[in-house]
Amino acid sequence: MPPRKINLVEAADQKIAKVFDPHIAGDVNDAQAKVAKFGEVFDWHAHDHEDEAFLVLRGRIAIDFRDGPVELGEGDFIVVPRGVEHRPRSLTKEPVVLMFEPATTLNTGNAKSELTVSELKRL
Repeated sequence: MPPRKINLVEAADQKIAKVFDPHIAGDVNDAQAKVAKFGEVFDWHAHDHEDEAFLVLRGRIAIDFRDGPVELGEGDFIVVPRGVEHRPRSLTKEPVVLMFEPATTLNTGNAKSELTVSELKRL
């Protein structure tokens, strides 16, 4: 069977009902491509052992760091190094973001909360 093509923005609109609820778009070796709609503001957290990459597919977001925010628009990409505390937030209504990270990465990193999603759905 050939690989399946996915339009990530359309899939997010059709299958993701809640903000900050990442869904797996695909597996790449030991990593995963995950898609989420972002809400107003996420929890401060860090990933002690994993880098985390963000690619904005639709809308605008900011990633707050302790020394200031970085704003990202459609097509913008950033890698947050392991151990760096950060807090994503939306600047527009329900932006869609693609994240690349090891499959074992918990969305809230070292700060478990009501936003923690341990069992991810697939697009």
